Amino acid sequence: MSTVISVKQNRKRAVLGSIVASGSDDLSVMFLSFSMSSIISEFALSGAEAGAIATITNLGMLVGGLIFGVIGDRYHRLTMLKLTLLIFSLATVGISFASSIEMIYLLRFIAGIGVGGEYGIALSIMANIVPADRMGRISSLNGIAGQAGSISSALLAGVFVSSLGWRGLFLFGLLPLAIVFYLHFFVKDDQAFYPVAKEEVMGEKPSMKHLFTTREQSYQTVVLMLMCTIQIAGYFGMMNWLPTIMQEQLGLSVSDSSVWMISTILGMSLGMLFFGRFLDKFGPRLMFAIYLLASAVFVFLFSFVQSQGQMLLAGAMMGFFVNGMFPGYGAIVSRLYPKEVQAIANNTILNVGRAVGGFSSVIIGSIMEHSGVSTVMLFLASLYLVSFCLMLTLPNLKREFYQGKIVHN
Repeated sequence: MSTVISVKQNRKRAVLGSIVASGSDDLSVMFLSFSMSSIISEFALSGAEAGAIATITNLGMLVGGLIFGVIGDRYHRLTMLKLTLLIFSLATVGISFASSIEMIYLLRFIAGIGVGGEYGIALSIMANIVPADRMGRISSLNGIAGQAGSISSALLAGVFVSSLGWRGLFLFGLLPLAIVFYLHFFVKDDQAFYPVAKEEVMGEKPSMKHLFTTREQSYQTVVLMLMCTIQIAGYFGMMNWLPTIMQEQLGLSVSDSSVWMISTILGMSLGMLFFGRFLDKFGPRLMFAIYLLASAVFVFLFSFVQSQGQMLLAGAMMGFFVNGMFPGYGAIVSRLYPKEVQAIANNTILNVGRAVGGFSSVIIGSIMEHSGVSTVMLFLASLYLVSFCLMLTLPNLKREFYQGKIVHN
């Protein structure tokens, strides 16, 4: 009996560690949002050059996602998770000592490799432990942990940027090493961390081609990539550029924009909590439809904000819908694809979206140089309408088909 309890407790620790790991990578990634204006000033960057920092980070995430997705489905998942945490933690700290924009580009690319690899591996660990009909809720907790990391980033920026500068902020990239310590010393080895004997299941080692085994599955994979691209484009466009927009055009300080960021992130967290809970109950098609349409409306309305109070309320509402649906992607991908390729599926689909969607930072930077906030928000709102139309073409997102996939898996 004690052995069974020990295994259960160990698996809870593994799930907890995987969830917190997602929060720690958001902590490091979001440092860019609060350092952008200072980096632009120090290195005399144009809007497009500054936006390229986030784009290069996302390209690193794509490379890391593709590499570690395959490795994570072939080898020991927990070991790979710890390795990805080490990579992005050390690369983030290295940015504190960067002497040129080229060095920042390189280090952000390396950090992106770690972040991109971590996502799918963490989800595959959770999916091999958590019951299928609760994956939406667990995935939402994973997303909320990411928002907690973003809030921590905002708090650290508000407190330390004025005294330590943007370079000092990136030194807090050491914090994820505490997660590595926890996973290494407090989580014991478990069968859930090992891949299934995939050669027996598939006849060959898992690879990305298993996401395209049939015409229907190929279409599903491509559409989910496009939806993730729009999801990431909206998120990074909002989180990387809106603080800078408010600092420069509305006259807000870093501390003021941090308050807006926290309000928006709290809205995101509530949105994730609701989305995950009702995803398991009503299925993904209804939930994505509600959130995508509401995102288009609230993003467009944000351009009419005129006071700080309106800004805080609109930010929370926008965050609730815009990023509240993000955990849904991890939940549905984990259920629509075989367990043997879950890390590959999650990392490939999300990180292709990250790589392509990351160009939104460059596009928005260019729009800001030639137009205003209203044009940016109209551009983002239209993307969510496109995603809504794409979502309706996926039959497996219907409640009856989706729940059938859960039972099958």
